[in-house]
Amino acid sequence: MKRNKVYSRIWLIAALLFNFGVLFFFKYINFAIENINVPLKAITHGTGIASLELGLPLGISFYTFQAVAYVIDLYRGDCKENPNLFRFATYLVMFPKLVSGPIAVYGDMEDQLEERRYGLFKFEKGLKLFVVGLGMKVLIANRIGILWNDIQTIGFESISTPLAWLGSFGYSLQLYFDFQGYSLMAIGIGRMLGFHLPENFNHPYMSKSMTEFWRRWHMTLGAWFRNYVYIPLGGNRKGNRRLAINMLVVWLLTGLWHGASWNFVLWGLVLFLLILLEKLYFKRILDNSRIIARIYMLLAIPLTWTLFAISNLRDAGIYFGRMFGIVPGINVNAGDFLKYLGQYKWLFLVGLFFCFPYGKRLFEKFQNSIFCTAFLFLVFWYSIYLLANGVNNPFLYFQF
Repeated sequence: MKRNKVYSRIWLIAALLFNFGVLFFFKYINFAIENINVPLKAITHGTGIASLELGLPLGISFYTFQAVAYVIDLYRGDCKENPNLFRFATYLVMFPKLVSGPIAVYGDMEDQLEERRYGLFKFEKGLKLFVVGLGMKVLIANRIGILWNDIQTIGFESISTPLAWLGSFGYSLQLYFDFQGYSLMAIGIGRMLGFHLPENFNHPYMSKSMTEFWRRWHMTLGAWFRNYVYIPLGGNRKGNRRLAINMLVVWLLTGLWHGASWNFVLWGLVLFLLILLEKLYFKRILDNSRIIARIYMLLAIPLTWTLFAISNLRDAGIYFGRMFGIVPGINVNAGDFLKYLGQYKWLFLVGLFFCFPYGKRLFEKFQNSIFCTAFLFLVFWYSIYLLANGVNNPFLYFQF
């Protein structure tokens, strides 16, 4: 029995090294080379290691985490081994969730792989979810994303403070509807094929703290880090010092998971500090005061997403400086805020409406009516029209 346990542990370690090794090679090797070259070039007077010309396999972060979850669950005894390679491959590279999730652990999909039921009603429901997600992506995310592109074209030094804040709010909405739109499309396609994929968002912009926010945003990723990193490290069971260390590890890994860049590392550190301070000191205040909580989140959400959006730390510093009016610049257009607010006000209003449960409640109430079907028919074909006549605007999470 002990020998079998040792062998199981050896195979687990080998599987983890293989999966994370492949992920590191394709996603982080050039990031590592860039940082090694900084001191190396100083020592060798300009000679460094050449970067590798590698293409990033689509969705590698997502299916790597699913493979790792499978081998860990096998080791723990939380799921049974599937000897059918075809069924396991179906779980791992199922095309709706392949490139951007949601991250589905094997235990949640096991029974569906063995026996799934599908029919016209499920196909109809899945198709409607797909169209809702398509509309979120094409009609909201893509169009409000033009604001962020315009701000980058103008230059961060040349925008006013109000426009800097408007751009951050716009990017926050763009990112949400881009990723939520993809998730709903994936869930809808899965439903059409007879699979029930897990929900990935639960109206995160309703949150009253960053702790709550990250329980509502990208829920399958948060569950993965909780179950396979945070809890195995000891969670919050070993005192505040160990809590802080465990949270630091989780948020550093979360930042790096999103991208091989220092802005993601810094983004993860900022979230770690905010959530740690909430847990230790002021979460109760936020929970009991709606006004303070809303003001806090109104600042925290766009500021953290801005750091997420801008990969160059110098540019990020300029943008934050413009947001708070502490970095000098030449405002190209004195009325830039009013100009762009006039252009995008309706998109902001529609986006805010669908950030809250109102849109979901309307859909659930009228989804079986002819009016809902007709409305979604228009959404689908208008989205196709915009895609056919627009520029390529891929999902933001494809890069992760």
